[in-house]
Amino acid sequence: MSESVHPDTGAVVLRGGTVVTMDAGRRVLHGADVLVVGDRIAEVGTDLQVPAGTTEVDATGGVVMPGMIDTHRHMWQTAMRGYGADWSLTQYFVWYYLEHGRRFRPQDVHAGNTLSAWDALEAGVTTTVDWSHGLQTVEHAEAAAQALEAVPGRFVLAYGNIAAAPWEWTTQAEVQDFVRRTRERGRLGVQLAFDVTGDPEFPERAAFEVARDLDVPVTTHAGVWGATNDDGIRLMHDHGFAGPDTVYVHAATLTTDSYHRIAASGGSISVSTESEQSAGQGYPPTWQVRRHGIDVSLSHDTSVWWSADLFTAMRTTLGADRSREHLEAHAVGDTVTQLHLRAQQVVEWATLGGAKALGRDDLGSIEPGKTADVVLLKNEHSAYSFPLLNPYGHIALQAQRGDVHTVLVGGRVVKSEGRLVGADLAAVRRDVEATVEHLRADMGDDVWAGGMDPAMPDDDGAVLDNPYQYTQYKSHATHGARGTIFGEPTGS
Repeated sequence: MSESVHPDTGAVVLRGGTVVTMDAGRRVLHGADVLVVGDRIAEVGTDLQVPAGTTEVDATGGVVMPGMIDTHRHMWQTAMRGYGADWSLTQYFVWYYLEHGRRFRPQDVHAGNTLSAWDALEAGVTTTVDWSHGLQTVEHAEAAAQALEAVPGRFVLAYGNIAAAPWEWTTQAEVQDFVRRTRERGRLGVQLAFDVTGDPEFPERAAFEVARDLDVPVTTHAGVWGATNDDGIRLMHDHGFAGPDTVYVHAATLTTDSYHRIAASGGSISVSTESEQSAGQGYPPTWQVRRHGIDVSLSHDTSVWWSADLFTAMRTTLGADRSREHLEAHAVGDTVTQLHLRAQQVVEWATLGGAKALGRDDLGSIEPGKTADVVLLKNEHSAYSFPLLNPYGHIALQAQRGDVHTVLVGGRVVKSEGRLVGADLAAVRRDVEATVEHLRADMGDDVWAGGMDPAMPDDDGAVLDNPYQYTQYKSHATHGARGTIFGEPTGS
């Protein structure tokens, strides 16, 4: 296949694949074609007639699926990929929020965002929410936006600043002007990203009012053990700031009351299973979310710790949900004989779930008229890629980023035959290496090494109090447990 769409027709056809449409009927079409003309899906069917000069991609033996959507990725941290592999959540807070996150210059945010943007496309993630809470200044924000606008993916810049309280930075005229200008350019979606501690004074009200005035959604880390819990949800809901465009990230340490409030207001939850399992925000809440009818999307959080693809997010989410189901059954002497969470559901969450969370009904499925964000999974050089029996199971449990053969974003080919199109990875590497060199030099070799290899816990199990607070407020809701690790005593 050529690296670009034919200049005359602007058309691409993927021929003979297994098409996971994610349409209302959840149809799976075998040996089918997907025709893209311009930035739209023109037709889906077999033996399609296509315009002369259409670029043809042989999808035989592969899976054609909608582009995946990640609703929560701290892209600026990607230059530190793998550094925090052995961190706890408290160590993450100390390193980024209280100490070394302030060392990031605008060019470091740019480097991380550029690497992360190409990283997402390579793995078939066509839309990514950059939960960008390292924007200490508007110069940092400009650098973040410029990086995203230079990469041919679809991005939402969720503006955040962990170096200041949300009621401080959101009310700055230069921040509000940046948000307006970014929206007007139309290259990026925009959100505001901040958390609600549960302080009964509700100082975050000012930030919500700014979001309302700017007409941008809010995304918030909710239900994070020791940091944000039921009090914050109640304050948002009771003051009228919980809405259908609100995305609650994690939502893993909440009671039924909070889930009722999220469901009643139409909000959605972004589940980051790898993060919740490893960092300890709480047990991934997928069974509770399903029970309350709340919409779900998936996210990977940050590759300073974990993998950067939604294949891993799907399989770890299935594993966590099923593990809890088995553990609770075993605890009372029962055996699970039928599983509730299915592969199809996590594929939905990675596609349609993200589209709904972002209010993009033109994304998330392969149907005529939809925006042509399309991914082909095919790898003829891998014994891991066949046989293809259960397409949903193949996507959720078998596929890897190396199987991503072709990626289209708005009809534009951004990955072809397993290789990114137009990515100067050598330049990206140089910028990332410069960021690493700057951070290491700025903090010194001993501090750098200590951050990457944190001390083992003392024999008495020393525990630090969670330092993540913008106010002095503390309560049982931010520093205590709910009924059990899997929910309230009466829940299952």
